[in-house]
Amino acid sequence: MRFDELIRPSMVVRDVKVQHPETLPVFELYGFRSSCDDCSIEQVARKYGLKSQDIVTELNAAVSAAEH
Repeated sequence: MRFDELIRPSMVVRDVKVQHPETLPVFELYGFRSSCDDCSIEQVARKYGLKSQDIVTELNAAVSAAEH
């Protein structure tokens, strides 16, 4: 995966879900609700007291695994 293709904390949840459906289980694992889909990953993580970088790392791993 190229650097410019990586999922970042500033990305909108809905956009990530649409572009990378393989990330849905990660969002579900962290309890992201569909009502939060129009927020950035960072905003939702902060709301739930989570580290956005941990979530982004798992999201990118899910995308990478799906490509192989």
